Amino acid sequence: MLAVARRFAVPTLLATLFCAHLDHIHAAEPPPLVLERMIPLTGVSGRIDHMAVDLRRKRLFVAELGNNTVDAIDLAAGKSVYRISGLREPQGVGYAPGTDVIAVASAGDGSVRLFRGEDFSALGTINLGDDADNVRLDTRTGSLVVGYGEGGLAVIDPARRSVARRAKLPAHPEGFQFDQPTGRAFVNVPDARQIAVVDLGTGKQAATWRVADLRANFPMALDDTGGLLATVFRHPARLVLLDTASGAVRTELQTCGDADDVFFDARRQRIYVSCGEGMVDVLRQEPSGYRRLSQIKTASGARTSLFVPELDRLFVAARAGFFGLGSDAAILVFRPEP
Repeated sequence: MLAVARRFAVPTLLATLFCAHLDHIHAAEPPPLVLERMIPLTGVSGRIDHMAVDLRRKRLFVAELGNNTVDAIDLAAGKSVYRISGLREPQGVGYAPGTDVIAVASAGDGSVRLFRGEDFSALGTINLGDDADNVRLDTRTGSLVVGYGEGGLAVIDPARRSVARRAKLPAHPEGFQFDQPTGRAFVNVPDARQIAVVDLGTGKQAATWRVADLRANFPMALDDTGGLLATVFRHPARLVLLDTASGAVRTELQTCGDADDVFFDARRQRIYVSCGEGMVDVLRQEPSGYRRLSQIKTASGARTSLFVPELDRLFVAARAGFFGLGSDAAILVFRPEP
């Protein structure tokens, strides 16, 4: 029975997305995202969290929180080539190309485990103490920055495999981004109902920004100019664009529910918001400001994603069972159009 369900689940999903494609044709406007393919994550159950990419090897790393694993996917072959197991609720994964180091942050034991990108051999473990979460590469320094605990950022030197410095925050950090020219980090701190501006050099919080009447700010993105910050609130569901110099709100727009990732597509002047509601919200910049261009169906609970401009692809993680009884988890690969 499960084999039959698995056989029919993917065509059913493709049919659903094809119908959405026809809707766009009837509206005389092509869909902004086209499902190019689906990469199965066989044997992966439970929630899937964040992703990272090794551009040189064309590998996608997927933190499979509910499965206690991380998959390395060969994007050319469209399949997993290695699975890191024995983890405890991996939430974040990052890759430092300068040192060829993969970092996996786990909520269950507060650790950051380091692996060699070439062969996935273990390089060591850094214990942060509690709830290690998002991982980001600071391209300015080659460091990996990890959000953790009841309120902190840890700057990790991947060459020395140690914590170089820490920054204190008022509560647990969620999404964060770097302003490379200034060395500042913008950090979503939902339990404190703020966006923290942190000087990574000193480890001190330099400013606090708040948006009235909105709660649960999780995903965050920074545009290529460094002048515009996008943060998405879940209660109510709103995309807010802020000026990075002052923290002033430029725009507030309704978006899909249960958002967990947001990205700027500078080439097309778009923003992508991936939501557990089962869609990707696509917004486009126009002379009068941003407006919703489309909502692309994905799968219920598929809220984490990764947009890679160098590959011009949006990867969306869908957990097992959301395509039908017994169906595998998968990475949905969307190609932006035009």
